[in-house]
Formats: sequence, C-alpha cells, structure tokens
Amino acid sequence: SGETWPQKKLTVGLSPAAVPKSGSGFDLGIALATLGAAERVAPDAIADLMVIGELGLDGRVRPVRGILPAVLAAADAGYRHVVVPERTAAEAALVPGVAVLGIRSLRQLIAVLNDEPVPDEEPLDDDRPDPMGAGLAPPGTFGPARGPAPDLADVAGQRLARKALEVAAAGGHHLHLTGPPGAGKTMLAERLAGLLPPLTPQEALEVTAVHSVAGILPAGKPLIGTAPYCAPHHSATMPAVIGGGTGLPRPGAISLAHRGVLFLDEAPEFTTQVLEALRQPLESGHVVVARAAGVMRLPARFLLVLASNPCPCGRHGMVGGGCDCQPSAVRRYQSRLSGPLLDRVDLRVTVDPVSRGELLDAAGDNETTAVVGARVRAARLRAAARYEGHPWTTNSEVPGHELRTRWQTARGAIRDVEREMERGRLTARGLDRVLRVAWTVADLAGHDRPELDDVGQALELRTGVYRGVPVGVGSAS
Repeated sequence: SGETWPQKKLTVGLSPAAVPKSGSGFDLGIALATLGAAERVAPDAIADLMVIGELGLDGRVRPVRGILPAVLAAADAGYRHVVVPERTAAEAALVPGVAVLGIRSLRQLIAVLNDEPVPDEEPLDDDRPDPMGAGLAPPGTFGPARGPAPDLADVAGQRLARKALEVAAAGGHHLHLTGPPGAGKTMLAERLAGLLPPLTPQEALEVTAVHSVAGILPAGKPLIGTAPYCAPHHSATMPAVIGGGTGLPRPGAISLAHRGVLFLDEAPEFTTQVLEALRQPLESGHVVVARAAGVMRLPARFLLVLASNPCPCGRHGMVGGGCDCQPSAVRRYQSRLSGPLLDRVDLRVTVDPVSRGELLDAAGDNETTAVVGARVRAARLRAAARYEGHPWTTNSEVPGHELRTRWQTARGAIRDVEREMERGRLTARGLDRVLRVAWTVADLAGHDRPELDDVGQALELRTGVYRGVPVGVGSAS
C-alpha cells in the first residue's frame, strides 16, 4: 500500500478480551489503528468509524460474511459512519441512518481520510473463488435465487392438495403431504413459496441478515424481498439443518428458510435427532445454538412442508397393490415421524396418483400461482386487520386460548371438532390448530368468522375426516 510499517513494538488489543474472536473481518480495523498510532492518519478521523473488511496481501479489501447484521449492531451502538468492502456497500446501505463508504483498497481509505487524491484501483476479479464462502453453506436448495419460479398451473389434478397449499400459504400453516412416488408431492411443495406475499421491509432485513451471516447472499441482490425456499437433502446433519458447526455457530436450514418455506422431502429418511429438533423452533419461531465459542440466537419462523411415502417401497395402499413390505416395516417407517412432531403440523393431506384423464387434459384450466397468490394476499390482509394491535399477523401464530375466547366461531360450528376430540382423534393442541385453519378457510372465503363448512374443511385438512362441504368445492376453491 506504499506505507511504512512503524519500527517499534506494537500491541493490538481486541476488546472485550473475554469474548473469543475469529475471522478476517478485523483486518482493516487493525490496519487503520496501526496507521493511527503511527500518525499516518489522524486518530480523530477514525475515532467514531466502524470499519469491517479483510485485507489481502496486495492491500485490497475483500468482503466478509455478516455485513448487514454487523452494521445493524453498529447503528444500535450509535455509530453513524461505516467503512466496508466495496462489494458489500449496497448491503450495508440497507441500514437507515448510517453513512456507508465502500472501498477497494487500504490505499483508497488512507487517501479518503487524509483528503488526498484517491488512487484508482481495479475491482476484485469476479472469476476467482467466491470470497464469501458460499460453498460452505448447508446442503440443499436455497432461495430465492432459483431461476424462474415454478407455476402452480403445472400441477395436474390434485384439487385437495392444491387447496391445502393455498390454506398453508394464507395462514402460515405447516403441511404434511403423503402419497406414492410420482404423485406430485415435490411439485406442490416447490410452488408454495411463490404463493407467499412479498416480505415486508422488516422481514426482508431479517432474511437478508441471516443469509449474509451464512455467506450465501445472492450476488448483486443485497436485499431479499421474496420468501426464501430451502430444501435440504435427507442426509443433512444436525448442524446443517438446525444450525451450529465448529467454532462460532452458523445458521442452519431452518434459519435460512426464515419467513419462507422449509421442505423436507423423504422426511422419514432424515435422522430422528434432526426431526425431533424441529419441534421447539416450530413453536417458538427461533433457535438457540450454544457452543463453547458462544451462544447464537437465530430466527426460524418458517413454513414447514413434510413429504413422505406410505411405506419404504411407496406402494402401500395403492390401487392394484404391488407393495411387498412387511407390516412391521410399514409401521416402523411411518413411526419415524413422531406423534409430537406431526401434532404440530396443521394440515395433513394424502396425495393420490393423478389419473390419466387429469394428466392428459389439454384444457389447461388449472389456476396459476398469480391467481391463487392474490387470494392468499387478500386473506392475509383480513387476518392482519383482525389482529391489529396484537403481536400476531397470521392465524397460525394466534394462541388457542385467544381463538376460544376472543375470536370465536359461529354458534355450533365446532360440534364435529368436539366429537373428534371426545373420540380421541384430536388432542387439545389439535383442536386449537383446527380452529386456526378454520379462520384461514374463512378468510379465504371472505367470511367474518368461521362457519360450519369452514370448520368442516379445516377438520378434513387436519384429520381426513369429511364434514360439510368438500374441500375444493365452492367459491373459495
């Protein structure tokens, strides 16, 4: 960088000393403090400056992970001027009230601080390996940078499953799709994120901050404005799904799916430890990962979609048979999804194979993602208006006590639900979840409160027990 190293002993202190520190993001700050001690730059000029960046041996400043949450923390601490690598300047500029300076090299920063002519520097070569370390992200498919969004109109038939998808998006309800291979479970799940409304400014900052820490923020897109989609492979480990790893904990798939969709295809093939670890985040909307290097609290309010086959071979219960699995093997396979986990899933739908007529139908009368998404947004607006002044925005977040006391259904609407509970087919948590789904069905239908048919559809989507108007029939289908 053309500067002289101070020919004296230097002591660098990173405060507070009791907190373990790691990473190259301190490089630029240490270099600037050294130049200040040597009086090459005025100490007053850097006294109130937040500086983040990695220094290469050529003196150029390289990007690091977690710029957005770091600048957010700096703003909360009272800093109003921030220096970051040029490539991450747009990300840092998302924080209001903070002046951001993006630089390419240490020489440029010295010139700016000393009011000297700023030298021209070549930008970092984008052809070299990604310095953000995106390859270290947990395994799976991460959104929203997934190319053209798949359209719901591509799904042939499956009226019940399509309705369940719409209800899940409108109310934020978790969904379990079960059926034989090739029935369309994965196609349906991949189209759920497209039904969700755009993220609010606050939600966009939350999602972007998590992806920034993970180092998978899409290039050239500093702010994520659409719901993310994450589909880890069933071989993913506990740290990859829940979060963690060696050293400082890293976000897992459940945090990368925050405000979006987490799809677990072949769910019974995931390890029991991973599946059971989902129970607490499903209730709280966050996960706390503790390691020797520190404790990290990460947001994890995601919409869970589970997909499973009825048995190891996938043909159990199909018309025509063909399943040669032993009854004990079927029971063992189905029991991998535990009762406590499934009790937290609001919607449970069997996806039957598509008929030849539905598959070859050229009429193309299936509703598109845009049409269904418009109904989803309207239903969410109704719910948000109803819960204005309360800490909830979707029906899935409302405690059961509030639904049973403050926002009650129409008279006699829950008689079938009470009957199913008396028969032992519904738990107390299951009753509350049926009420939440009933409110979502009512919002989609434009009703002021759930009626008998709305609760009947919610009960069918929860248990498969038909009551009232069949799901998918009527003005809200």
